[in-house]
Amino acid sequence: MLSARRNHRILIRKNVACAKASWPTGCSKQLLAALRELTTRFALSVQLGEITLLDGKWYVTHSGLLRLANRNGCRGIRVQPLREFCDAAASRWVFKATVYKSAHSKGFVGFGDAEPSNVSSLVRGAEMRVAETRAVNRALRKAYGIGLC
Repeated sequence: MLSARRNHRILIRKNVACAKASWPTGCSKQLLAALRELTTRFALSVQLGEITLLDGKWYVTHSGLLRLANRNGCRGIRVQPLREFCDAAASRWVFKATVYKSAHSKGFVGFGDAEPSNVSSLVRGAEMRVAETRAVNRALRKAYGIGLC
């Protein structure tokens, strides 16, 4: 138990140091306090890209959500397109993802959509993958209580 607590304190120090180095002008005392809380609660790493600063707020990335799910024994993620809302010719896609935290879980559902008007020009042509990732991320956030009011 003592070792786990020590490792946790080390991760908090690493996250704070990495955040200050990566975003020297963006890390206020309030943001660093929030980072400490996120680290304490979810044990995610800034250095590994699991948490990033986005528009002045901490954001748990796709890799962070997947690591959290894996660490907590997630039993599976089911993703399916909602064909009635998809139009391949217009690059418009809508997906439904269900995250199962345990073998008997009813699942946590998230939806994701993407089309050329709501994705970055850097990922144009990959709208299907963007929609799928958005759906998975939303379901994972619900399942593990990240970003919920």
